Amino acid sequence: MDKYWKVVCYYGHVGSRNEVSVPRFLKTPSYFNSMDVIDLVSTMPGVKKGKGPLSAVRAIEPISEAAYLSGKETEHENLYLKKLMTFNLYKTKTKETA
Repeated sequence: MDKYWKVVCYYGHVGSRNEVSVPRFLKTPSYFNSMDVIDLVSTMPGVKKGKGPLSAVRAIEPISEAAYLSGKETEHENLYLKKLMTFNLYKTKTKETA
């Protein structure tokens, strides 16, 4: 059985000392606790790096599977995430062809 989480992440790279908060919806193994999720989020591309993994997260809460599925749909509509994923995809393809 899996656990579902809503995590509001701080993303960097939007200008000097600026950040944007984006809700992310995650599915993890059932044994994950909130600290495991925070560690996972701190390694995600684009998430703001700071003094420890807690600097990457603004809020975290367990949610239902229905809320997770609904949240994943909203992620696909988020312009910041679209741009981030497109950039990372381009970066990966460029490295492979070089």
